[in-house]
Amino acid sequence: MFFRILLAILFIAAGSLHFLLPQTYIRIMPPYIPAHEMLVHISGLCEILGGLGLLFHPPIRTLAAWGLVALLIAVMPANIYMATDHASYPSMPVWALYLRLPLQLPLIWWAWLYTRR
Repeated sequence: MFFRILLAILFIAAGSLHFLLPQTYIRIMPPYIPAHEMLVHISGLCEILGGLGLLFHPPIRTLAAWGLVALLIAVMPANIYMATDHASYPSMPVWALYLRLPLQLPLIWWAWLYTRR
């Protein structure tokens, strides 16, 4: 239960940052994806709702966990774009930009754990 609550807090906090610092997320959106600001707000809302959903009973928790798995997969293009366009992020080491990519896998796995009843 501790790790589920920790994951919920992580997503609620991360989702909140989409509203507090939207430019940070808009900046990493690939140019071929439209409506950057709207998608940043939608993804932030989904993270918050997914995190909150993890705190409920199994039927809601399962749905929320699947939603978070889907969301983590959906945001991969932004992480790939950020890593491959490292010239736009001179303050971050290139290795750190690429490290974000494999770190998505444990997050997907962690959320997936709560898809099972």
